[in-house]
Amino acid sequence: IMAVRRALHFVFKVGDRAQTAKFYRDVLGMKVLRHEEFEEGCKATCNGPYDGKWSKTMVGFGPEDDHFVTELTYNYGVGEYQLGNDFLGLTLQSSQAVSNAKHQGWPLTKVGEALYLTHAPGGYPFYLMDEEQPPNDPVQKVCLAVSDLQRSTHYWATLLGMKVMERNEEKKTVQLSTQKKYQYRLRIFRCKLELHDIGGAVDHGTAFGRMAFSCPREQLPDLEALMKRENQKILTPLVSLDTPGKATVEVVILADPDGHEICFVGDEAFRQLSKLDPKGNDLLDKAMAEDKSNEWFAKHNRQKAAA
Repeated sequence: IMAVRRALHFVFKVGDRAQTAKFYRDVLGMKVLRHEEFEEGCKATCNGPYDGKWSKTMVGFGPEDDHFVTELTYNYGVGEYQLGNDFLGLTLQSSQAVSNAKHQGWPLTKVGEALYLTHAPGGYPFYLMDEEQPPNDPVQKVCLAVSDLQRSTHYWATLLGMKVMERNEEKKTVQLSTQKKYQYRLRIFRCKLELHDIGGAVDHGTAFGRMAFSCPREQLPDLEALMKRENQKILTPLVSLDTPGKATVEVVILADPDGHEICFVGDEAFRQLSKLDPKGNDLLDKAMAEDKSNEWFAKHNRQKAAA
């Protein structure tokens, strides 16, 4: 039953949408899969016309059906987020990305044999493997900090049903995957999750992200019930979420023992919602061109909020 769960995406909060788009498109070589603008949020206007207005951009090397992608959340009135120590990096295999970074003067630090560290705008770490991009999905793993590896492994493997692929006692890491090797749909593997014991408290700052998985819709109530029985944190009980003009999806949002947010979404509706939008790239460019929030704040002699 667990083999039909899929790792979908990781959510990043971004303060500078233009620089962020440049990093994902021109350095990493990802494509905009879809872009959505949302007018509503907080109805108060403490940030003038931009309070509550936000956008969501999905970027990746291919559609979410068989690629692990990133979700970029941009709040018009927020200029920066404070990083914690919770997100330790996203690793992707692409000598093309390494070459792009060098060509564009994007800072790179060599940290191993054919391995480079770079940072997305906002400071999020990305590791680039200087090897030929695989034909399936270049995204290899997401690494999260934990304070007690045994407790976290129990949560992700026993409770959430992920499969332990590799343990490294010396590095204090565990790698997990949603895939079983014999699954017929398998394209080598989907993105792995690596948990790294940092031997201390995990701080999420204000930039805290979220990892999303899908499972069959009928598993959502059982998952919620299991977490209640195990006295685990449920941030958002089973709820329906609307995206204007697109499919409505059902989600349960959990938090692991270190407070990492985990979203489980009903797979059937999500496959509808996550369909590739050929206009996604143009919609993002249009939204960025029409975004006058920086000018508005400057004209009113105010600074965008730091979250």
